Amino acid sequence: MKFWGWLCVTLLATSASAATDTSQSHIGFVFKQMNVPVAGHFKRFTADVRFDARRPEASRAAIAVDLASINTGTREADEEAQGPDWFDTRRTPTAKFVSTAVRRPTPDRYEVAGELSIKGRTRTVTIPIQVERKASTIHYTGSFTLKRLDYAIGEGIWADTATVADEVEVRFRIVQADRGT
Repeated sequence: MKFWGWLCVTLLATSASAATDTSQSHIGFVFKQMNVPVAGHFKRFTADVRFDARRPEASRAAIAVDLASINTGTREADEEAQGPDWFDTRRTPTAKFVSTAVRRPTPDRYEVAGELSIKGRTRTVTIPIQVERKASTIHYTGSFTLKRLDYAIGEGIWADTATVADEVEVRFRIVQADRGT
């Protein structure tokens, strides 16, 4: 049975929190099951982002992902992912990221540190973000790897990393209106 999924992201936007264009934005993941890559995404998430290019350290981001909105490509896998061994969406329906620090190591790249909470477990992560202005929008893209077992995702027989790898690559693109910061 196919499965897994995860989330997260961090992202940046404009200094006066801009609306996320959900038609262009995406939070996805790739993991390996029996050494075969499996990709999926989350259909619903929200972002409250405040970004200041002149003062990145003043920037903030809070992202929430509806874990029940997982799309692995099959209904059976989506239902399994919502169960207690995986995301346990009845008890923990939302994964959350809250930034704690933002720094700018290069002119178009940022690193966002923060607390990622999934299934009642919180870990500190640092996520690289690429920033690109296009017409009247800003695109924030990036990826990072998390270890699913750090968040108790895939318990019981699913904790065997020979079946489902521990590493999950989270990929995202967040598109928001450019407010000129």
